[in-house]
Amino acid sequence: MRLHQDIFTEPDVDPDTLVNLGPLRLLAGSWKATKGVDLNPKADGPERDVYIEHVHMDPIDPQTNGPQLFYGLRYHIHINTADEDITFHDQVGYWLWEPATGLVMQTIAIPRGQVVLASGHAKPDDMTFTVSAQRGQTNYGVCSTDFLEANFRTDSYRIDVTIHGEDRWSYAQHSVLRVGGQPDPFDHHDTNTLMRTGKPKRNPLAVIMARKAEKSRASGTT
Repeated sequence: MRLHQDIFTEPDVDPDTLVNLGPLRLLAGSWKATKGVDLNPKADGPERDVYIEHVHMDPIDPQTNGPQLFYGLRYHIHINTADEDITFHDQVGYWLWEPATGLVMQTIAIPRGQVVLASGHAKPDDMTFTVSAQRGQTNYGVCSTDFLEANFRTDSYRIDVTIHGEDRWSYAQHSVLRVGGQPDPFDHHDTNTLMRTGKPKRNPLAVIMARKAEKSRASGTT
């Protein structure tokens, strides 16, 4: 853990998040897939489900912790199946990139009482990257309800992301669970390949600054 001498002074920021997302840049926008595969624990053994996934990733304004600067995407994942319209899985959070260090983070919040902060590192032009979290850590870890801790404890989380170009990306996600009454850990995993359905939007600050620049040009001022 690095202690900064000046923890209050914020850096100058580029208002345009889309051009500062590093390895996250091609994830911005809307996505869909119809053949995701989920292997999950059941009382009589593992169950394999095929699911439909919609993902929306919108650029957010630059974020600072004093001198620390992040560019990122706010995301929403909604999953159901071809057999049922009801929600199979719902998830919100952020993908974040720190240009100064190469730190990549994913935050996860799911409405069953669990949150995760996962981290990894990547170079700006990387097309593959991984983030992970471990139960018990206070920096990049997993936090769950009493019920989940006792019956479906998540010991670790990992997602491997591969970007195949501007219009396709895939992931392999693994959560190691300790399921009540079962002696061995269970690898709950999901895999999917998503196709682009919508182009990314610009973040609010970038839109504001572009409007100001256009007004200045129209009035002949600089």
